[in-house]
Amino acid sequence: MPQLPDDLDAVAVRRWCSLALEALGRERAEIDAINVYPIADGDTGTNLYLTLESAAAAVEAVFAAHETGTTAPATADAVRAMAHGALIGARGNSGTILAQLLRGMAGVLADGGDAAHLRLALTSAADAARQAVAHPVEGTVLTVAAEAAQAARGEDPDLRTVVTAAYEGARAALARTPEQLAVLGRAGVVDAGGRGLVAVLGALVETVTGQAPARGPRTASGNAAKAPVTVDGGSVLGLPVGGTPVEGVTEGYLPVGAPGQGPLDCPEDGGAGPAFEVIYLLEARDEQVARLRTRLDALGDSLVVVGGDGLWHVHVHVDDAGAAVEAGVEAGRPYRIRITHFATESGHDVRVQAEPAQRAVVVVVPGDGLAGLCTEAGATTVIARPGEPPASGELVDAIRRAHAREVVLLPNDAALRHTAAAAAEQARTEGVRVALVPTRAAVQGIAALAVHEPDRGFDEDVVAMTAAAGATRYAELAVAERQSWTMAGICQAGDILGLIDGDVAVIGADVPGTARTVLDRMLAAGGELVTLVLGEDVPDSLAEALEEHVREGHLAVDTVVYRGGHQRAPLLIGVE
Repeated sequence: MPQLPDDLDAVAVRRWCSLALEALGRERAEIDAINVYPIADGDTGTNLYLTLESAAAAVEAVFAAHETGTTAPATADAVRAMAHGALIGARGNSGTILAQLLRGMAGVLADGGDAAHLRLALTSAADAARQAVAHPVEGTVLTVAAEAAQAARGEDPDLRTVVTAAYEGARAALARTPEQLAVLGRAGVVDAGGRGLVAVLGALVETVTGQAPARGPRTASGNAAKAPVTVDGGSVLGLPVGGTPVEGVTEGYLPVGAPGQGPLDCPEDGGAGPAFEVIYLLEARDEQVARLRTRLDALGDSLVVVGGDGLWHVHVHVDDAGAAVEAGVEAGRPYRIRITHFATESGHDVRVQAEPAQRAVVVVVPGDGLAGLCTEAGATTVIARPGEPPASGELVDAIRRAHAREVVLLPNDAALRHTAAAAAEQARTEGVRVALVPTRAAVQGIAALAVHEPDRGFDEDVVAMTAAAGATRYAELAVAERQSWTMAGICQAGDILGLIDGDVAVIGADVPGTARTVLDRMLAAGGELVTLVLGEDVPDSLAEALEEHVREGHLAVDTVVYRGGHQRAPLLIGVE
């Protein structure tokens, strides 16, 4: 367990972002499913996740810049990076408001992270978010933020007391949102954005106290209230890969709204609303933004403009998307413009493109060698550099590059599960049918790609790829950086570790000996094919020696060898 902080310093801010991202990853689908306000488009959880992912990445970049130093970054640098990352990566109405909440907190926490500063930060966040929304509505995330700040007020100097009070106040406020906003009451759900904020505050509680708090809204009795979640009526294929079911095999979006209702829009009476969501970043002066707010407010609704110091994030729902963009051009320099049509839930692109392919595979690979191999097999690749895992935005871009109606996504890393799920959900809102096969290693992805057949049915293809991946055990060799306890005993710095299915199973003195031991353990349970992926500096002689070892000790087992290029592990092993 990490040391509990006495105040919110840079290290605590980093852990808060990490825990909040994990929490939103866990709850993303559930939050999407209860998203009925301001637009019932089922993406609030995904938008919050993508926004916080950008914030967390910005904080990590600050720490990366200090790796050679002896001290952690300044708290002010960490919180400002968090706010800036959220601003430039904000998605949707909910993500835009979350970005302003974090910006409001950062303005105070930059001066100190004790209990008194945190109280002020929560109040500043709630006020800033409310001011950013053209027409604030009670029963939304704005109410939850305000109640969290109110509950944290007092004179107690203990940071843990403040964060716990804020969290409990937010939970209680969330439970009351169906009473305050008619559209939520009719659908029988709590506010989706408010639930996301509760998850973020829960991560702050865990950061400060070391204990994860109770989940969900709080009822008057103090117990967690369970909001009903509508689920897809179709079947979801559940073939396991490392114990994780396939996601996204069934086509269609999460249904929203109460039974018998149509789409629910911004007005509380559930009437039809604007056709487009327009989002862009804007470089402009404050006085220009004031006029922009007025013009956009006349064009549509759900207007949220956040930011400052010359950089703004604009979000609005309109019928005339062109006019909303033109207003931004008049105010300053808009960029990263994104227009989404609510009727089709697909992103509009003014470029004329070729007819999309029927199906494609997008695969994350650990090195350029495997990238070339997968490209030759027809896949679109994303390279995960050592220490630089791809963000969900990179995966979404790869899905767009694949330019297909159907996409099978192979993340090839257990740590990318939530990132890949968020990317898949985003791509689905753009009209792409995406199946996420949660492969945990590159060799599982190779096995899945080997059985891919684009001419057969989508579900059938996904099942075959999932089965091939699930039948592939995986291992990798790594060099121990320091003395530590492992599942195989105590290792010393410089030892060669053999990890089988993610756990250290062998501790050895050299790569060849450790590799042989790992192979023998994996093949003891049977196997027909061994896949070896060599790192950049590993000689071909190692592959030849291991091939001979397999041939002599395990009859009727074939071996294939690939060059992985610059990758984290010197050797990857797969056994099918």
